[in-house]
Amino acid sequence: MARRSSVSGSIPRAFRRTTAFLVANVVLWAVIGGWYLFQPAPRQQEISHLVGNLFDERKQITAFDVAWDLWQMYGGDDFVRATLPGDRTHLYGGVPQPVSFSGGNIRVLANTGYVVGYSDALGNPVWAAYRLKDVPPASAPPRPDSFTVDRRTAARIEPGDYARSDYDRGHLAPNYGIATRYGKQGQEETFRMSNITPQKHGLNAGLWKSLEEKIATSYPGRFEEVWVLAGPVFGTNPARLKQRVAVPDAFYMIIVDESDGRVRTQAFLFPQEPGRAELDRYLVTIDEIERRTGLDFLPALPDDAETALESRLAARAW
Repeated sequence: MARRSSVSGSIPRAFRRTTAFLVANVVLWAVIGGWYLFQPAPRQQEISHLVGNLFDERKQITAFDVAWDLWQMYGGDDFVRATLPGDRTHLYGGVPQPVSFSGGNIRVLANTGYVVGYSDALGNPVWAAYRLKDVPPASAPPRPDSFTVDRRTAARIEPGDYARSDYDRGHLAPNYGIATRYGKQGQEETFRMSNITPQKHGLNAGLWKSLEEKIATSYPGRFEEVWVLAGPVFGTNPARLKQRVAVPDAFYMIIVDESDGRVRTQAFLFPQEPGRAELDRYLVTIDEIERRTGLDFLPALPDDAETALESRLAARAW
């Protein structure tokens, strides 16, 4: 008896799978399109922005991202109703406040594209805050050749303090994200040593960089703009580079998204050597970061909104 060709038998199955996938996508987009027609004008504008950016591959947005975002924005429970007046140029929710912070006074330093809270006692920034809006994808200006001493600080940490230390000079406010929104001056200011903290290379060039890229490309393309708070986490008696620069145990990043008078957050906590893993593994609550840092984040939000946001663990990385 003649044997059936495995190749000819696999073609119909592959065709059926492809057809089912296409039909499912058509049905999904038909449902979304019908729902869209009944939304108010501001919401239609927000949806159009999201779907339009799906077709710009440089913004690294997938169809799954669009479907998930629409559900979270209009059907999920991640958002908390909150109205926040005042300046939100770089900071959302107010300047982080020390509560049980043990690193001495925090000096707030304003820059073109970000604001940083700096500890002279630790020789480190303890938080940096910035906002990134959606812009057409662009190349950053050439990377500066060197880091500079920030003479607004008393510590006057120098680039050479990191020499032969096995630690990278890690940015809190990122080079690319700031450069593409705030230009050459904004980029150069991210190379001030007041924005730099000791990071292991695997983290600096790995998960930290991956998250920075999502924040600079995908997140603004999906949410129009986001606010970010990033900083180090120190142990009780941290080691020091050249007896000057305290070495963190870990690093946090908090991202804030606002939509139609509602706010949501996600927070990450990365050890110095996280290994290769998905971002979801490092999701934590803001309460946990506050406990580890001794800082109070989002203090300008109404108490009920702050409590709800800071106690909530995001279900997955956006």
